[in-house]
This record gives sequence, structure tokens and C-alpha cells, in this order.
Amino acid sequence: MRYLVGFVLSVFLISCESKSEADKIVDLAIEAHGGDTYASSQIEFDFRDIHYTIEKTPAGFEYSREFSDSTGLVKDVLTNQGFVRTVNQVAIDTLTEERVGAFSRSVNSVAYFAYLPYGLNDAAAIKTYLGRTDINGESYDLIKVTFQQDGGGEDFDDEFLYWIGTEDHLVDFMAYSYHTDGGGVRMREVSQVQEVGGIRFQNYLNLKPEDKNTPVEKMQELYEKGKLELLSEINLENIQVRPLD
Repeated sequence: MRYLVGFVLSVFLISCESKSEADKIVDLAIEAHGGDTYASSQIEFDFRDIHYTIEKTPAGFEYSREFSDSTGLVKDVLTNQGFVRTVNQVAIDTLTEERVGAFSRSVNSVAYFAYLPYGLNDAAAIKTYLGRTDINGESYDLIKVTFQQDGGGEDFDDEFLYWIGTEDHLVDFMAYSYHTDGGGVRMREVSQVQEVGGIRFQNYLNLKPEDKNTPVEKMQELYEKGKLELLSEINLENIQVRPLD
């Protein structure tokens, strides 16, 4: 019995050590990309002809986007309290639950990736250190991130991998699996960097495998073998960073 107790205790200690190492690496990455500036700034940018305004502090968040279509000027606002869409400054209260969910996920997704790696310390994030690996001759710490169902949003079952440089602590690659809209898996490679207002913003090449059911853990191997297809480019434009009052 004592051996069983000792084995369980060893597994527990290893798990705690791994989580502690993951937290430490993510903290270094957040500092390298912008640190406390994230929580004290309002960020604006254009992405695919839509204008986004993002605020995220320890007390809450407000993500908004604005664009024009055949109905007029559309503004979507997602906060801790929920989602609101206005058209020409008039609130739309006839949206179905399905559409509210789709619009909310769309706004949240853009904000999440624009703020990386800051969001990796959200309370619902579960971080696991998977060890060190090399890509293109560079050394990386590999972090896996999943989410608790409570507080993890509608997409809590998505899985993410982040390759964080062992020397500079920068996130050069990420991969993720998702289940909405038919599901799939993607890998992103940094293509261009802009530093604005003390925050590092990164553009990406968005890559996909032939099989959408590929495990996210296989994406590095496929990348190194040249077996990922360029699907799109993720480019933020006209970035502005303003201090919050």
C-alpha cells in the first residue's frame, strides 16, 4: 500500500511541477509581448475590412467591431454581460440564440488571437508543459492549453499548442483544434511583427492539413514535412494603442 501511495504522490508532484513550469513560461511570454500594457490599454485595428476595438482588464472585457453592409452601420459589442448588435445605433432584439452565439464567437476569436499570449492566464485556462522541441533550428518550450467548462466559453473543448522561444520567450507558432462550423485543425506561423504602444502584434500564415481530423499534436510533424497548405493570412492593420483612463 505504501508503494501505491508513494506512486500517486509522485504523479501528483510531477503534475504540479509541470503546471508550475507552464505558468512560468507563459508569464515570461506575456512579459515579452507587452506585459502590463495589455491590461492598461485600449487596442484598435482593422482586420478584413472590419474595425475592432478591444479592452481586456482583470475586471472584465469589452470587444467591439464595426462594419457597413446593406442594412447600414453595424456594431457588435461583446462584454462580460453578454452580446448586443446595433444597426445605425438602434439595438437589434430579434436575433436568434444561434446567431447571437455565432456573432459572439466571431468577435471573441479575433480578440483572443490579437491579444495572445495575454489571454493564456485567464482563470479557465489549463496549461500543461509538454517539454522542449526544435523548429527550423530554433528551440521552443511547448505549452498545451485547454479550458475548464465553467468559464471557458462555448468553445471550452478546443485545444491549443503554443511554441514559445526558450531564449526570447516569443510565440512564433501556434496550433489549435476546434469543433464549431464542422471542426478542423490549424497551425499558424508568424509572418510579420509590429510593435505599437509597447505591445507586440503578430501577423500569421494560417495553415491547414489535408485531413481536418488530424490531432493537433501532429501539426509540427506535418509542418516540418511541408505537408500543410496555406489557407489564408491573418493580418492586423492600422493598429492603435491608447492608455485607459
